[in-house]
Amino acid sequence: MCGRFALTATPDQTAAFMGMAELDDFPARYNIAPTQPVLMATAGAPRAPGSNLPDRRPMLVRWGLIPAWIKDTREFPLLFNARSEGAIEKASFKAAMRHRRALVPASGFYEWRQTGGKKGQPYWIRPRHGGLVAFAGLIETYAEPGGSEMDTGAILTVNANADIAHIHDRMPAVIQPQDFARWLDCRTLEPRDVADLLRPALTGFFEAIPVSGLVNKVANTGPEIQVRGEIRPVPEKAGRQKPGADDSQMTLF
Repeated sequence: MCGRFALTATPDQTAAFMGMAELDDFPARYNIAPTQPVLMATAGAPRAPGSNLPDRRPMLVRWGLIPAWIKDTREFPLLFNARSEGAIEKASFKAAMRHRRALVPASGFYEWRQTGGKKGQPYWIRPRHGGLVAFAGLIETYAEPGGSEMDTGAILTVNANADIAHIHDRMPAVIQPQDFARWLDCRTLEPRDVADLLRPALTGFFEAIPVSGLVNKVANTGPEIQVRGEIRPVPEKAGRQKPGADDSQMTLF
């Protein structure tokens, strides 16, 4: 899964990477969390013949997708991630998969090693050679009861690769720059035509850096949360096992 990420590149760097004409100024963001606004890119208007101008359009969306058919958001879970394996068929995502695919620029993301069903050691996971990465995203415009509209979005996830699997079993789906146009083309390409792009990043693409628990608090938004920290030991299972208990029945997954 991906529950926190960062975008610390400058607007000019981000625009150049994403193929957008320009971006309004924005500060470095080190600890982006669900429900906060995130930058996404969609396909813009078709290019004029012979034009070399970028055709991608930036959007600010609320991180946490709300399907258009939801009546009461208070009774609906926060969909900040979407499992790519079922997104084409799942009611919450299938319309966005067909009509509103997007890219989410990021400098990297955070993940926590699970210990006993709880969040353990946090890691800052970034491209090994630096620079930006683009996650596969989805956008849905939700009409609020009062009549106003809100753009919402989610990040698609896939099975973790060997760089991440020892930390978590899921990771964001990474779209490579040469595939940006294919992923964003919702006019001529259906979800099945781009399903091959939803795959784990190649082994070695990311590096995982252990960091302190500062990242756990959304209020901590400075670069210090990415400083390398000590890897905390995994605690031993507390207590004695009941007689006849089977370890294979002590876990939910």
